[in-house]
Amino acid sequence: MSIRLYSTLSRRLEELPPPPGPIGMYVCGPTVYQRAHVGNARPFVVFSWLRNWLRERGYEVTFVHNITDVNDSIYEAAPGKSAELAAQATDWYLEDTRDLGLGVPDVVPRATETIPEIVAMIERLIAEGYAYEVQGDVYFRVSRYADYGQLSGQRPEEMAEQEPNPLKEDPRDFALWKANKPGEDTWWDSPWGRGRPGWHIECSAMAEKYLGPRFELHGAGLDIVFPHNENELAQSRALGSEFARIWMHNGMLRFVGEKMSKSKGNVLTIREALDEWGRETILLLLMTAHWRSPLDLSPETLEAARAQAETFRNAFVEDGRGDGDWDELARVLDDDFNTADALAVLHGWRVAGALDSVRRGLELFGLGSLAEQAEIPSEIFELAQQRKQARLEGDFALADAVRSTLADLGWEIRDSTDGFRLVRRQ
Repeated sequence: MSIRLYSTLSRRLEELPPPPGPIGMYVCGPTVYQRAHVGNARPFVVFSWLRNWLRERGYEVTFVHNITDVNDSIYEAAPGKSAELAAQATDWYLEDTRDLGLGVPDVVPRATETIPEIVAMIERLIAEGYAYEVQGDVYFRVSRYADYGQLSGQRPEEMAEQEPNPLKEDPRDFALWKANKPGEDTWWDSPWGRGRPGWHIECSAMAEKYLGPRFELHGAGLDIVFPHNENELAQSRALGSEFARIWMHNGMLRFVGEKMSKSKGNVLTIREALDEWGRETILLLLMTAHWRSPLDLSPETLEAARAQAETFRNAFVEDGRGDGDWDELARVLDDDFNTADALAVLHGWRVAGALDSVRRGLELFGLGSLAEQAEIPSEIFELAQQRKQARLEGDFALADAVRSTLADLGWEIRDSTDGFRLVRRQ
């Protein structure tokens, strides 16, 4: 058994070491200045699922998912009250992702809790000649790191300026530390004066603090390959750390249709999606595409996911037993973690009546609630048994009458090779 995952860094499938590993997994979390939209849930969900599968396969996994709670966007959203907004938005994010029902990461560090490690890393970069200070700001020397662009494919000579400052040595250099500006209410003392960290150094420091200088997996959304992940990789490897070996970037959630348009401000938050559609619908929608592929979010795709949830739930109206070939599921998940193909396997088992395996598979994806045994009132079950006996005796008029009675009572009876299934009508 080997698990292969596509790495943005090598542009190919990379094999994980054999179990138990260990596997360190760092996943970039949100910058907290508002309620997170449902697109922000995709990396959380994908890598929570991957953690579950790796543990199922015998790996020891440490899942670190950070919170960026000091950043330009937070200052801009709440001038003079950035700390209060960041704390509130962090609570929102933790509450909303908890309600997805996938558990919590092993470590959820915050940038504001990692300032000593960030300052120490910047000091090492300066000492090694990879960084320099200008009037309280500290910048990374892109030209000093020969492999810059290896992750994103950016060509340093063609790069636009990331953070304008005429005092920089090179327009391409990016900030490691930013001097405190008027109106910025959150700051720390440092060897370069009052200020706060840049975005990229925060993740390098948090990852190294909890996973060490080398770990297996780094996850993030495709939208932050450049500049964020590129800069993480450069500053960490400049100090001699291998940092992450495999870089996984999930595809974007595309908001489709007028009812879900970023330009019109109609994008669903995680909380709104949970309240309107339920967590099972959201999770099943995210299963329908390979993690590297884009995925359309619209009322139509959500309705289709909801229908799949009902299909699974209805399969458990009666207490079905039976196992499918677990290796069939392992083959598609071990090969670049293909959840869309895994979903097809689960439906195949459902049709075949291998409900023990369906239940086990759903639990991996936080969907065990779909396999909870439905409560069938005794009088309904007795009517269904009466219809079954009528059919066996050839009394099809009585059988049809009982079917009609069941329908009036809100139940549909479906004949199968081993008897019948009762499904509550919507």
